[in-house]
Amino acid sequence: MVRGPIRRWRGYGKPQRAELYFRWSLYMVAWIMLPVALLATASSVKVQGATTAAQVGLVLSLASVLVTLRAYRTSLDHYLGRPSTYRRWLVVSAMLTVAGSWTVLLLGPASDGVPPHPGPPFTSVIAAALVGATAGPTGVGLRWRWAFLSGTALVLLIAPAMLLAGAGFATTSGWLIGAVVGTVLMVASCRSFAWVTAVVWELDAAREAQSRLAVAEERLRFSRDLHDVMGRNLTTIALKSELAVQLARRGRPEAAEQMAEVQKIAQESQREVRDVIRGYRTADLHAEAIGARAVLRAADIHCEIDLGEEPDRLPPQVQSVLGWVIRESTTNVLRHSEAARCLIRLRQEDGRAVLELENDGVPAVPLPSQGGGTGLRGLRERLAAHDGELTVPTTTAPGTFRMLATVPLPG
Repeated sequence: MVRGPIRRWRGYGKPQRAELYFRWSLYMVAWIMLPVALLATASSVKVQGATTAAQVGLVLSLASVLVTLRAYRTSLDHYLGRPSTYRRWLVVSAMLTVAGSWTVLLLGPASDGVPPHPGPPFTSVIAAALVGATAGPTGVGLRWRWAFLSGTALVLLIAPAMLLAGAGFATTSGWLIGAVVGTVLMVASCRSFAWVTAVVWELDAAREAQSRLAVAEERLRFSRDLHDVMGRNLTTIALKSELAVQLARRGRPEAAEQMAEVQKIAQESQREVRDVIRGYRTADLHAEAIGARAVLRAADIHCEIDLGEEPDRLPPQVQSVLGWVIRESTTNVLRHSEAARCLIRLRQEDGRAVLELENDGVPAVPLPSQGGGTGLRGLRERLAAHDGELTVPTTTAPGTFRMLATVPLPG
């Protein structure tokens, strides 16, 4: 089934429509040459009767239009980074322009018995139209310098034919200057059309890249939240399950209590995962601090928490990001250290909220990491989103790990 032009137009995207508009604008520049040749021919036949030169001019103009259209198409494809044979068509167009201009200028009105005379200079008008039509695709396919040099070279190659046709030096000089100026304008105009077309495609590619980055950012956010949510809970479940196994083997009734806590943590994890999927989850500073103390005490780690005065007055976004820091730090203490004590301290300094976390029991040889090192990187990304930063001072006692998370306060 053949699609109509309207349905085909509706099926195009915005960059395709823009390219089609600019491409046909360039094609119209080539077609302008044909009515110019027709008007010049009609004027010549009426005034001088130069029918032979008129016929030759029309044929050459039509051939040049067809070749120029192909040159425009391949040159624009090359400019947009697509494979094309633009050089071949530029050379053919240039050769046809030079040959056609010389033929028209040398035939002139003398074919009807009238002495060679360029005025009314219909032959020079056709020659100028040929040069302008050729300069357009040259400006699209070649670089600025080479396009201007090529257009100027074409004009210089045609100028001797003006002199041989009987035109005076002043007439030839005027035509030469006008042709050079017209060539420069034609190159600049056609190059601008090609540049705007390329910009439209670049903007479309940038929009697609932005969409892909947004999807990647959302995936990163989801993986980071999932890591932060499940990391501590799974570690706690593993510790309490191991404790329950040891208690059960000894016949202690506390094993049932530990398993009940495991069940509670698992249910809480399910709820938090659902919140992460919905994208609405935030970390509460108080809740994370209390949860961290309970988990660390269950692992026989003494936890000291000092949140300062009125931590609830902190902005919600600051409380949320610091709560994530406490959660991830607790997971790191359980998984990567043999700590006996842990300190969590919050204070305000120079308009910034500073969360200090410190623990002992850091082994001389690091324990094997099960998280791939994504925890601290995820915290840095969270803090950076709020203009905060995460630092690990090196001036600490042996076997001690200290971390500072700072977030600027508004106002």
